[in-house]
Amino acid sequence: MRSQKEIVLDTKIMDTLKGMNLSGKAVVAGKCIIQDEEIQAIQEYANIVSIKRLNYNDHGPVHMRTVALNGLIMLKLIREANIQTSLEREESGSFEDSLIAVLMAAFLHDIGMSVSRHDHELHSAYIAYPILDRFLQGVYGTDMQKRVTVRSLALEGISGHMGNRVVHSLEAGILLVADGCDMTKGRARIPMALSEAPKVGDIHKYSASSIEEVRISQGIEQPIRIDILMSSEVGLFQVEEVLLGKIAASTAKKYIELYARVHQGDTKRYL
Repeated sequence: MRSQKEIVLDTKIMDTLKGMNLSGKAVVAGKCIIQDEEIQAIQEYANIVSIKRLNYNDHGPVHMRTVALNGLIMLKLIREANIQTSLEREESGSFEDSLIAVLMAAFLHDIGMSVSRHDHELHSAYIAYPILDRFLQGVYGTDMQKRVTVRSLALEGISGHMGNRVVHSLEAGILLVADGCDMTKGRARIPMALSEAPKVGDIHKYSASSIEEVRISQGIEQPIRIDILMSSEVGLFQVEEVLLGKIAASTAKKYIELYARVHQGDTKRYL
């Protein structure tokens, strides 16, 4: 059963998709992926492994929906700035195809946590492969070329979302940053409550718990502006060691402005 947070995020995702006035394929894909029982089950188990077994922060249904929403917002800003996605530039697909690839990659990128934290992005890719096949057949029918193209793009995003493998498409770069932007204190709420003794990975929990808000909006000089509001300077770990690294590895870096501020402090511009 979906939590209230998941339901709220699902509504925002669907509203964002509907507001782009596309052919309708992305809306169909969004509805199907949100309602899929297999995806929901594996997201929830990935979260159990992450939080209860490994004492990491959220890698489950709420996180993957948050990443999906972040990615959709960034793609919308890119489109409004008249910047083409990789599929559009290469004449391999439409903006909507790029949108579907990022949406599906976001919903599946951390399901490998159900197996292991180590190389979880690669575990995610092979677990996602048959799920992607099933979904894309429903979206594109007999159009094999489009199914292969979108599947490949989604797999690039999934396997490259940690920033330790080179990604080449703008779509995979968007997913990389969208993932890094999910670092607010809600992500660390459950592991913080369960924690009894210091463990490896605690810095991620404590730094994430100081992030009050991450805002994605239209930039002044670039299409995408990311603003991070923190309650304490420990949140700078998330900004400088996690998010900045992912942006540096992203093909979307040149389109991003990044700002961070501690309460009552001055705003610092990173990009």
